[in-house]
Amino acid sequence: MTIKHLKVFLVVAEEKNMSVAAGKLFLSQPTVSQTISEMEKHYGVKLFERYPKTLYLTEAGERLKGYAQHIVASFDRLDQIMAQAAEEKQLRIGASVTVGNCIISELADQLKQEFPNIRTFIRVDNTRVIENQLLQNQLDVAVVEGEIKSTEILTKPVIDDCMVLVCSRFHPFADRRHVSLRELAEEQFILREEGSGTRELFESKMKAEGVPVHVCWECSNLGSIKQALLHNHGLSVLSARLVADELRSGELCVVKIEDCVWKRRFCTAIHKNKHLTEELEVFLELAGCYQDHGNPCPMQGSELLGNQGCVVDCEA
Repeated sequence: MTIKHLKVFLVVAEEKNMSVAAGKLFLSQPTVSQTISEMEKHYGVKLFERYPKTLYLTEAGERLKGYAQHIVASFDRLDQIMAQAAEEKQLRIGASVTVGNCIISELADQLKQEFPNIRTFIRVDNTRVIENQLLQNQLDVAVVEGEIKSTEILTKPVIDDCMVLVCSRFHPFADRRHVSLRELAEEQFILREEGSGTRELFESKMKAEGVPVHVCWECSNLGSIKQALLHNHGLSVLSARLVADELRSGELCVVKIEDCVWKRRFCTAIHKNKHLTEELEVFLELAGCYQDHGNPCPMQGSELLGNQGCVVDCEA
C-alpha cells in the first residue's frame, strides 16, 4: 500500500462514484477502479458495495477510512514540515573556548547579516569535545585553537593569534625585561583543563624544550583563570585576545620569553564528507576574512611578535 492508494480510496469514499472521483483526482476512471481493486486484493476484503450509480463503504471500508484519514493527514503534515525545513537555513557551529570567548559572537553576527532568518546553534567547549561532535555530526563546522587529531576532519588556518605568558603586576616577573624558558620550571601555572588546545600547545612546547610545567590551578572557566592571575596565584599562557583589556589597564603584564614567540592560527574544521550548504560556505568565507574586518591579534605589531622565536601553528 502507498499513500497514493489511500488518497484515492478516501476520494472515492467521499464521492461514492468512481468517475466523479477520477475527475477530482485528474486520473482516468480505469486507473481509479484498478487502484481500489488492488487495495481489496491486498487486504482480502471488499471495501465498497457497488450499486448501479453509487458506491457504499462496507464495514471493512469504514474501518479503513478512519485509519486512512489519520495516515494521510499525518503524511500531509510531514510534507509541510519538511518543506519548511528546506526553506529554513540553519547551522550548528562549534568553537573552542578561546575562540568562543573572543571571536565566535562576531562571526555569528556577520552570518546573521547575510542570512537574517538563519537559525544557529553554537557549542563552546574544549577542542577535544568539539572534534568529537564534528565526527558524530552533532556540529556542522567549528573554529578551534587546538590541533585536530582525526584525519576525517579537514582544517584550514584562518585567523592569526598569539599566546602570551601573563602575570599579575605584583609578580616578580612583571618588572623583568625578559625571562628564560628554564626559569619557568620554578613557577606555578594556572592553566585550562585537559583537552584545551591552548594548554596542549603550551605543554607540548615546554616538553620539547625539557622544561617541566607545574600546574597549581586547573580551570575550564576563563573568568576563574583571570581572577587567579589578578590575585597573583601564578602564571598563565593565554591568547592575547582574551587579556587585551587587562593588559591595556596594566592589571596584567606580558612576560617576554627569550627567543620564544607563541604564534599560532585558529582553524576552521569540517568533516571531510560534509555537504557544503550555502550558509556553511558563507560561514567559512567569513572566518577566512575575519582579520580583514579589522579584528587582528591585539599583539600585532608588538616586538613580542618578531620573526625570531618558536612558532606554534595548527596544520591545514
